[in-house]
Amino acid sequence: MAVLHLNPENFEQTVSNGKVMVDFWAPWCMPCQSLLPTIDALGEELEGTVTVAKVNVDENKALAVKFRVMSIPTVIFFVDGVEKERLVGAYPKEKYLEIINNL
Repeated sequence: MAVLHLNPENFEQTVSNGKVMVDFWAPWCMPCQSLLPTIDALGEELEGTVTVAKVNVDENKALAVKFRVMSIPTVIFFVDGVEKERLVGAYPKEKYLEIINNL
């Protein structure tokens, strides 16, 4: 599976190892929907080097609160469990790759 779906049970374990990109989203959010093909493409392209994951904020409110996600989509980049960068809003694929390459 190229893109992981995270919840409180698997979040910490997933983000604690290596580079991880987490998209906080919701099904009703139009910018989130427009970003989905980009997230899926990054998941395929980066498989094996960077973990790409999603958190549905409607189903996982506690994670959204914990990471102070106030607007969606919010993409948070982790390295070994530590937040290194965050983008709020939908951006082109190249912007996400730029951040990943600089982590």
